[in-house]
Amino acid sequence: MVNPANISFLTRQEIINYGTAQLRSATAAPRREAELLLAHLLHCQRLSLLTYPEHALTSAEAQNYNELLRRRVAGEPLPYITGKMEFYGLDFAVTPAVLIPRPETELLVDEALAWLDIHPCQRAVEVGTGSGCIATTLAVRAPALRLTATDISPSALQVARANAARHGVTGRLSFVQGDLLAPLAGPLELLLSNPPYVATYEWDLLPVSVREEPHIALLAGPQGLDTIHRLLAQASTRLRPGGLLLVEFGERQGNAVRTLARETFPAAQVEIKRDLAGRERLLRVERVSEKARRRVSEKRVRR
Repeated sequence: MVNPANISFLTRQEIINYGTAQLRSATAAPRREAELLLAHLLHCQRLSLLTYPEHALTSAEAQNYNELLRRRVAGEPLPYITGKMEFYGLDFAVTPAVLIPRPETELLVDEALAWLDIHPCQRAVEVGTGSGCIATTLAVRAPALRLTATDISPSALQVARANAARHGVTGRLSFVQGDLLAPLAGPLELLLSNPPYVATYEWDLLPVSVREEPHIALLAGPQGLDTIHRLLAQASTRLRPGGLLLVEFGERQGNAVRTLARETFPAAQVEIKRDLAGRERLLRVERVSEKARRRVSEKRVRR
């Protein structure tokens, strides 16, 4: 780390270069993270760092920056250090109590919004809301929608409530503590979830920073399918005809999840969607409505 005797003479550009070098062992994007940490410390935008690179840091600022670098190099996730993460163009508060939102999960929101454009729906349910990023984003993007979000963790629900308030959608979001669909009753029209799906054998292979996230939000049994299996079983008795179920899963679980869904929903339309990287990522189960089923039956009779 920087010698305390010299750090008061470092400019923003110099300390970013220094931070980049320190972070090369901790991240694939060392310069970006060095800039984000400095912007967080100075309470400014990254752009201002580049606009005024010659500004010098005080001794206290440089020492505090050193401490942020130390935490990141030790494996603490960047969003836990800065306390925030962007998702679907919105800023969300995150703490070690919740899973860090990831870009691939935006596919789930895309699919939900596309379905809502064709199927006006007044209520939706998100299972395992964590930071509340999915439910809050849907509430922001679909102003007529009301949502119920569940999570087994009271600490996670506290963060989710704060994020709903942050984006002004508290009036259309209700948060309920409980395991999966257990606290909910009645037929569901739109059901979404990014559940735990990391297999036990994968845990030691994950980056150190990922293993800093809540185990309960990641681990799901020997093959990573335990939670998805339970969710599908519960949804089979709750998802109404014409309803949609969207569930994120791990990139190597497509075949297993497809099989589980077809066994659980034999009469539904089951589809696997790929993320922007081309990896199988999202289960889409649309239960055929009674009206549509009758139309299909009538066509078969006429033939």
